Amino acid sequence: LDQTAEFESGDKWARARSDAVIYGTTGAASSNVGPAMDFPAPFGRELSREEAYIQELDAKTGASLKLTILNKNGRVWTMVAGGGASVVYSDAIAALGYANELANYGEYSGAPSETQTYEYAKTILDLMTRTQHPDGKVLIIGGGIANFTNVATTFKGIIRALKEYKQALIATNVRVFVRRAGPNWQEGLRAMRELGETLGIEIRVYGPETHVTAIVPLALGKASAGAGFKDSLAKQIPDSTVPSTPGTPSQMEVDPLRSGSSATPSVPVAAPSSSTAADAEVTASAPWYSPFTAHTRSIVYGMQPRAVQGMLDFDFICKRKVPSVACMVYPFGGNHVQKFYWGTQETLLPVFSSLKEAVKRFPDADVVVNFASCRSVYESTKEMLGYPQIRTVAIIAEGVPERHTRKLINLSQKANVTIIGPATVGGIKPGCFKIGNTGGMMDNIASSKLYRPGSVAY
Repeated sequence: LDQTAEFESGDKWARARSDAVIYGTTGAASSNVGPAMDFPAPFGRELSREEAYIQELDAKTGASLKLTILNKNGRVWTMVAGGGASVVYSDAIAALGYANELANYGEYSGAPSETQTYEYAKTILDLMTRTQHPDGKVLIIGGGIANFTNVATTFKGIIRALKEYKQALIATNVRVFVRRAGPNWQEGLRAMRELGETLGIEIRVYGPETHVTAIVPLALGKASAGAGFKDSLAKQIPDSTVPSTPGTPSQMEVDPLRSGSSATPSVPVAAPSSSTAADAEVTASAPWYSPFTAHTRSIVYGMQPRAVQGMLDFDFICKRKVPSVACMVYPFGGNHVQKFYWGTQETLLPVFSSLKEAVKRFPDADVVVNFASCRSVYESTKEMLGYPQIRTVAIIAEGVPERHTRKLINLSQKANVTIIGPATVGGIKPGCFKIGNTGGMMDNIASSKLYRPGSVAY
């Protein structure tokens, strides 16, 4: 049984376990009679009350909230944003010899609300302040550069919890180290720094100019901050009177977002096929290991206007001549057009109710970004693999049953199609193509210079 596929096998399981099947009693087997699937705890480990509470919160939201208690008496506690970042921080703590003091493992991500973040933070702080430690305790609030999670909003929830546990934090001698970046990070870090001036405990705050795990040796006393940290801190969290922040386009030699030069691409016009013979030749000559070029055109499956606008903004900043998004497919509505922006000017993208029509109208589109849910992504991806012009499919959905994934891999190999995912945020090829919401807001992409081709890939 695959726990992620309860929506698919739950009904069959219940019918098979009904009295009519097991005992041969009269009456038809019904999914309302048999017991629901009851999965054992992973590795035979029963959840604590706090872990069960976070699991319940996680089940009620589209965001991700995870918590595993490793050592309830441990000295080092983490509140990390993102599954990847949680692994990186745990590895950094273990690498410094503090694995036995690591109290918990978990993450919050997927744009949780202020209230959800508050409940998550409150649970960790309650566990953390129950016992004393002779050396005091450390709370690491870390994360990379968020794609779409609002840092200011999530930090409001964390700050509420910190204020509520003020006396307990002081009594437990807790020190807090923060490193975060992403949408509205300046506002979030400024609020956290101001809290440190009034809460009565040490709170050290750092932003994107500090390496993602640099706060770990600082928190564990393995390194000192030094002048470099102080200088970068002043730059990262500027006063409200400062009009711009480091790394924004206003400090670049050329601002690709506001440039009024003649190199600015013209407004694209939605047409059945906007590829030229030269574009087709370049696309055809692209090697199999390079699915994305400056001429790549894609179809976005699902009504995802924010993701599409982000892709168009990336195209514009890369000075592409034609948008990378040819059209959208939304099976639950009729054919229509959707308004987007190409730079500062409006443009229209067609939305089709079927993939068949989209492929027919745009034969130059060889990439599909599939935003279908885990319940329908298998069937929709199978349909995509049936069109010879499709060479790459990016599957965004999480929770896709492993059996479905294996089948899709097998089908894609037969069709010679590259599959990215499932459960992928996407990817970026600088100067060429951006999948969905990858890279977050444009100021992150601009400050990281991901719109410029380089010589390093990862």
